[in-house]
Amino acid sequence: MTGTEYGDGAVARAGEILRSVVGSGVHGIAIAGTDDHDEMGVFIEPPAHVLGMRPPFEHYVHRTQPEGARSGPGDVDLIIYALRKYLRLALKGNPTALLPLYAPPADLVVMTPLGEELRELAPAVLSRRAVRRFLGYMEAQRARMVGGGKRNRVPNRPELVEKYGFDVKYASHALRLAYQGYEVLRDGRLTLPMADKAREHVLSVKRGEIPQAEVLESIAKLQLRIEEDLEAGRTPLPPEPEWERLGEWSTSAYRRHWGW
Repeated sequence: MTGTEYGDGAVARAGEILRSVVGSGVHGIAIAGTDDHDEMGVFIEPPAHVLGMRPPFEHYVHRTQPEGARSGPGDVDLIIYALRKYLRLALKGNPTALLPLYAPPADLVVMTPLGEELRELAPAVLSRRAVRRFLGYMEAQRARMVGGGKRNRVPNRPELVEKYGFDVKYASHALRLAYQGYEVLRDGRLTLPMADKAREHVLSVKRGEIPQAEVLESIAKLQLRIEEDLEAGRTPLPPEPEWERLGEWSTSAYRRHWGW
C-alpha cells in the first residue's frame, strides 16, 4: 500500500469483527467531488498482544495520502481499533466511535456475528457522557470555524475562507454535532443518515448558502437547548454507560474469538 500506514494491517484485518463508513457519507452530507472516504473498524488482537510479551496493538491506520498531507476527494482514511481501545472511546461518547454502532446496513463494510452483537449493545454504550462529548467536539469545530482553535491558527482550508468568508466545512461539522448531540440526548439513539430536515440544513451550510452569523446562531440555540435539558435531566439516557455489561461481553468476545 502507498500513503501512510501504522501497525500490522494483516493482523488487524484477520481479527476484524466490524467496520463501517464513518465520514460524511454515513451522515448523508457528502457532496460529490469534495469529500474523502473514511472508514472505522474494530478488531480482536491475537492472545500474544493481550496476555503475552508482545507490545499492545491498539490500532491500525491506513491513509492514501502521505504523512502530513490533507486528505481530499477520492482519498481513503481507514482506522481499525482493537476492541478494548474501541470500547474505551465509545463508552466515553466519542462521536466518531459511535458511528459503527448506528451505521445503516448499506454502510457496513465488515460484519461478523461478534460485530452484530456489538451493534446490539449500542443502547448500553450511550449515556449522558456522550452528550457532553458531542458538545465538546462541537465547540472545537466552531472554534476552528472562527479561527480560534488551538491547532488552527491558520485556516485549514483557505480556499473555503476565500470563497465563502469562513470555513464552511468546519461550520457544517459543528452544526451536525449540535443536531446529533440533541438527538442523542432526546431519543437515546443516533439516526444515520441524519433526519431530512437537519441534514438539509447542514448541507446548506456546507454548500456556503448560509451566512456565518446565521450558522453560529443556529449552533448556539441547539447548544442552549441541550445544556438546559441535560441540566434538568430531560433525557432517557443514564448518567453512565453500562460498564459492567460491556466488560463482561468484551471478555466473552475475546474468549470466543480465540476459541477458548
